[in-house]
Amino acid sequence: MSATTAAVLQIGLLVALLAAVHVPLGDYMARVLEGRTHSRVERIVYRLGGIDPDADQRWGVYARSLLAFSLVSVLALYLFQRVQAHLPLSLGMADVNPAGAWNTAVSFVTNTNWQWYSGEAVMGQLVQMAGLAVQNFTSAAVGLAVAVALVRGFTRSRTDRIGSFWVDLVRATGRILLPLAFVAAIVLLVGGVVQNFTGVQDVTTLTGGTQHLVTGPLASQEAIKDLGTNGGGYFNANSAHPFENPTAWTNLVEIFLLLAIPFSLPRTFGTLVRDRRQGVAILSVMGGLWAAAVAATTWAELHAAGAVPQLAGAAMEGKEVRFGPAASALFAASTTSTSTGSVNSFHDSFTALGGGVTLLNIVLGEVSPGGVGTGLYGMLVIAVLAVFLAGLMVGRTPEYLGKKIGRREVTLVALSILTMPALVLVGAAITAGVPSLRDASLLNTGPHGLSEILYAYASAVNNNGSAFAGFGAATTYQNTALGLGMLFGRFVPIVLTLALAGSLATQQPVPAGAGTLPTHTPVFAGLLTGVVLIVAGLTFFPALALAPLAEALS
Repeated sequence: MSATTAAVLQIGLLVALLAAVHVPLGDYMARVLEGRTHSRVERIVYRLGGIDPDADQRWGVYARSLLAFSLVSVLALYLFQRVQAHLPLSLGMADVNPAGAWNTAVSFVTNTNWQWYSGEAVMGQLVQMAGLAVQNFTSAAVGLAVAVALVRGFTRSRTDRIGSFWVDLVRATGRILLPLAFVAAIVLLVGGVVQNFTGVQDVTTLTGGTQHLVTGPLASQEAIKDLGTNGGGYFNANSAHPFENPTAWTNLVEIFLLLAIPFSLPRTFGTLVRDRRQGVAILSVMGGLWAAAVAATTWAELHAAGAVPQLAGAAMEGKEVRFGPAASALFAASTTSTSTGSVNSFHDSFTALGGGVTLLNIVLGEVSPGGVGTGLYGMLVIAVLAVFLAGLMVGRTPEYLGKKIGRREVTLVALSILTMPALVLVGAAITAGVPSLRDASLLNTGPHGLSEILYAYASAVNNNGSAFAGFGAATTYQNTALGLGMLFGRFVPIVLTLALAGSLATQQPVPAGAGTLPTHTPVFAGLLTGVVLIVAGLTFFPALALAPLAEALS
């Protein structure tokens, strides 16, 4: 069987699995997020927190609750790392330095999971399990909460209430992420992923030497790492490590976990707005962009130019040979199309075009299909922009799902969309333009070195977390700067999105007329795809031309 045939079969099986869960998972999430009843356990949580679960919040209160919860999470995780050496299950690990603890706390709370460190050499089992893994759940739940709050902005009218953040957080965590992660962990455990508290084991190598192997509760963390589009690996090698990803079929399971919730959320959206055709339109755009990224990355890695790759049959540098270049390309395209950052190969070793596609996936805003919750609300924000542009072309007041898109809504959308490129380009320019920062962080020069800088800041600001390995982030400046990029890249768009939800919820729906743009048709899906590509292209094409494109043409 040729590599191309194997790649096609693998992608086909993945698509079939995603199609099988799309309807049941999407409808289940809709029932959970808009349900009116509370379980006994949930009521206990609300009582302990002094929360009235039946009281909806204005968008400003919703945003303040979200920011307060995230701030407390950052401080708690920072403290957890700073006292690690004094905690049980530390495996002899020292306290994490202040800059590194700050970066990691922000990284995991923002669902970025950028890692400047090697997990097996810096983090003990308790911090990994009770600190990092907990944030894997809650940060993903925050994304789901924002997505459903925005959908309520479209479905509600004449109200300034968009739901309760605390109820959305508890339900997303307890009814969606926990049960799915439990099942996924069992599947991975059956597949050979390690799950124990043994700690460090000494084994005798084939040459008679001794090697120290770190083990721990990997399967449970691996499940939510992928399911919640988090990405922080227990080991530095991430999903290329055999303890995290033992076989070819566990590799496919992990890719499936990356995509399952993001690709099911359009169904949730269509169900909640009472028009499933709207969800199909969003899904078609997400799926089309993802399929194009997979095809381009796979082609670049299987048909790489150069004598060595052609003799080997593909670009094998940086690939995990257990899976091969096609599986690595599929994983890379999927992890950068979502805001995950989990990897089973080194993106820095991809061909110039293959690495360029992974970078492009990130700077699209990771809406193809994006992270848990973040992909849906990011795409809906761009859909509002697409409707506005269409309205300008035909001379009508733009409407989306019966809500008029006026000056306030367009201003919020524009600010949300421009936040990411401003942070990425300014942050990358500072590192590239200051010789001392550039020399301290880069192992490569020329176009590839610029690619490494761009990838680092794009990954941080878009809350992805993967990296080109040639970029050295373990400096005080980079830990601090990238941490700020993660914070602003996560929470500024969230606040603006919640403001948009509040503005839409106050409106009275406008009945569709003869001049209303249908937003469930292939024409609108094509328009939306074009807006996604044009916005990213106009913003990042000069930088991409100087980095991966210049390297590919050299």
